[in-house]
Amino acid sequence: MKNIKLKMARVEKDLSQEELAQIVGVSRQTIGLIELGKYNPSLSLCVAICKALSRTLNDLFWEEDEAPPHNSIDP
Repeated sequence: MKNIKLKMARVEKDLSQEELAQIVGVSRQTIGLIELGKYNPSLSLCVAICKALSRTLNDLFWEEDEAPPHNSIDP
């Protein structure tokens, strides 16, 4: 599944794939593959990307078609 949210956040920050890659310490190809949904980044890389783009993990990596976590405590 393509990560359109990541690409949009990167473009809004006016960063190229190469620039974002340099900030987080990976190759441009890695950023490209993440955006294409062909590479699952480690949690530490996800956090670094989120910090670089001033977004949360939920903002960039939460899949909309997933159900939200179930709260086992009833109100």
